[in-house]
Amino acid sequence: MSRIRVLVVDDSAFMRKVIGDILASCPDIEVIARAKNGLDAIEKVTRLKPDVVTMDIEMPVLDGLQALGYIMSECPTPVIMLSAANSADVTITAFHYGAVDFILKPSGEISRDIDHIKDELIKKVKAAASVSVQKLGFIEEQDRREIEGKGHLPDLSYIDEHNKKEHLKKSKPKKIVIIGSSTGGPRALQQIIPLLPPTFDAPVLVVQHMPAGFTRSLADRLNSQSRLKVREAVNGDIVEPGTVLIAPGDYHMIIKQQKVNREIREVIALTKGERVQGVRPSVDVLLNSVVPIYGQRALGVILTGMGSDGSLGIRNLKSAGGKVIAEDESTCVIYGMPKSVIEQELADYILPINKIAEGIMQTA
Repeated sequence: MSRIRVLVVDDSAFMRKVIGDILASCPDIEVIARAKNGLDAIEKVTRLKPDVVTMDIEMPVLDGLQALGYIMSECPTPVIMLSAANSADVTITAFHYGAVDFILKPSGEISRDIDHIKDELIKKVKAAASVSVQKLGFIEEQDRREIEGKGHLPDLSYIDEHNKKEHLKKSKPKKIVIIGSSTGGPRALQQIIPLLPPTFDAPVLVVQHMPAGFTRSLADRLNSQSRLKVREAVNGDIVEPGTVLIAPGDYHMIIKQQKVNREIREVIALTKGERVQGVRPSVDVLLNSVVPIYGQRALGVILTGMGSDGSLGIRNLKSAGGKVIAEDESTCVIYGMPKSVIEQELADYILPINKIAEGIMQTA
């Protein structure tokens, strides 16, 4: 088996060496070149045709986001962004441009951080090498129009939307939707959440594997595109129809029942419990808290991502009579999480990403 050929892009010579040495320590990976800015990266991607690129965001001459846009439009190649903790908004934009994944750059305490990022970086480069670049391009214009609310959504003009929304917020949910995603998830969510109509009468809880800080930027981006209210969850949030809550990075999200204004309601609780399958937040943790309360009234949706997080919770959901949608392999950036569900014959519906919003509306 041939080794994975990687181009390392960073304006810091020190970081080029650090990242390059980490990757070169893996016998399955070969660092074929290093680039000092986006323009240098474009020239080397075009000439050397690497299997994977690691791309810094902030660089002189041409930054990482501009270089990514050019690469994905002219010579599509799987790209992993190296993001600083303060670049969450730009990182979310990078997913829209076609980045496969991202990793937080080591801080100033490089000796402390190096072991932490080594395994993660190697794992993500290996996963990126298996990605079909046809799944990574810009969102097509038709999809963009739909996301911006100009596409083929149902005509709801005959409904008094203000009254409907007020009713939804005050009512106790009859059903609930749980969405789990990882690698490729931000772009997948962008093709689902904004297509749900303002009258959608179920709460939507989302677990996307991301570190702290980045989930808030994801929620803000989705909220700006959506007809439902989308935000990062906080402790004590009431689970309401027509609201999308995203688990904050580095916290498990669960629901529990408690009395609110003399009525038993479901509320959000955030915990720092042990990582499950190496991740926090975990889809399994959320699903296992939902099943005893909602049972057959729950819909689980498993999207693109590495690993098998969510499959155990989905099995419990199915045993309780709930329904399951899994993303079809044809549109997954990484066919890991859905594959685990599908191979166990737990999925009621297997749908490409552009059909999942419709599937949720018909099933929930």
